[in-house]
Amino acid sequence: MNIIPVITLDGPGGVGKGTLGRLLAHDLGWHLLDSGAIYRALALAAQRAGLHADEEAALSDLARALPLSFRGAVDQTHVLLGGEVVDAEIRSPEISALTSQIAALPAVRAALLQRQRDFRQAPGLVADGRDMGTVVFPDAPLKIFLTASAEVRGKRRLNQLMEQGSSANLATVVAEIAERDARDQQRSVAPLRPASDARLLDTSEQSVSDTYRVLQSWVQSALQEN
Repeated sequence: MNIIPVITLDGPGGVGKGTLGRLLAHDLGWHLLDSGAIYRALALAAQRAGLHADEEAALSDLARALPLSFRGAVDQTHVLLGGEVVDAEIRSPEISALTSQIAALPAVRAALLQRQRDFRQAPGLVADGRDMGTVVFPDAPLKIFLTASAEVRGKRRLNQLMEQGSSANLATVVAEIAERDARDQQRSVAPLRPASDARLLDTSEQSVSDTYRVLQSWVQSALQEN
């Protein structure tokens, strides 16, 4: 077993994985893996290369050679594609939709697996995604699966879009979330589901600070045990 500890935060979009992961990594002084940013950067690179979601072989080749890097502190990390900061571009609704389709391809997931595992460096790693505890780091001493209702997640996503100056309505956003949930849960490789030993936490009715206090207590207990 790898002696470098990992805490995994899995769950669908809009449950707070990104915010909570950054807080944990910052407070622990650990590294952070935002696996979604890797898949989003691949989707952006695919769009720019004119590739479609059904071109699995070409997409897996692109994934292996993806000129991706990260810059900045754990609480303010920038995503670079070929040296270009693409933070805003990879969060667009169009790229989000393409990301979900590409992430369902087995060859793409295989191509990116080791790249994600390479983030496991001392003193520890907080890994946020959809299959961190089930596939990427199955030996993690603490696995957390976050959930929230589709309506709550839709409202959170709508607020983000409005802050970015994008127009959308709640019904459309909730429908898009439900569609992605179904695709993630039904894909043949690494479907979205809790690990058998994951701790479950519903964030629907909890503030970020309340949720974080729960996570801190779980982390403290897990690190003392290990």
